[in-house]
Amino acid sequence: MSNLNKDQTQELIKETAKTLFFREGKFNATTQEIADAAGVNRTLINYYFRSRDKLFNSIFEDAIKKEEEQRELVLMSTLPFKEKIEKYIDDSIRMGQEYPYLETYIVSRINDGCFYKEEDDWHRFMDLFHKEFREEVKKGNVEDVEPIQFILNLASLVSFPLAVRPLFQTTMKINDEDYDKIISERKEVILNLLFKN
Repeated sequence: MSNLNKDQTQELIKETAKTLFFREGKFNATTQEIADAAGVNRTLINYYFRSRDKLFNSIFEDAIKKEEEQRELVLMSTLPFKEKIEKYIDDSIRMGQEYPYLETYIVSRINDGCFYKEEDDWHRFMDLFHKEFREEVKKGNVEDVEPIQFILNLASLVSFPLAVRPLFQTTMKINDEDYDKIISERKEVILNLLFKN
């Protein structure tokens, strides 16, 4: 620890907190638990982040930013429509397997009053999505539904099994390895539900 500079120490603390929150589901981890896991003195957390809540907010903002960057990179790309959707599914599943409690955490933070920031480019994304979606309808590749219904279906089919993973595994007695296999099979299931061919 003594060889780390200020930025490295802050990053170590944030990555440790992210692991506790998103990978292990310990949303109520104390600053002492985070410090112990990171191998640092608890006072450093208070020094760098001022409070437990500010550290949590920093982690939340990082998660939102990463999700926004992923969405922007994929959905605003010049890839064909179906390839965009495939890439979005791949990235979401990979993130969900790396951080199984991320979706649950984001929803819980939104319920606590932390909302996505209004983005100027959201309307640009929606305009592009509507145009591309309508072209796919004309080609007969997707059902003629309201574009928002397609988005809700996509988001639900990807996110719900990730967000409720602990509940499903407990109630259905599914171990980690088997659930990972189920999740890895989701892409084809989702594509078959959303696309006609």
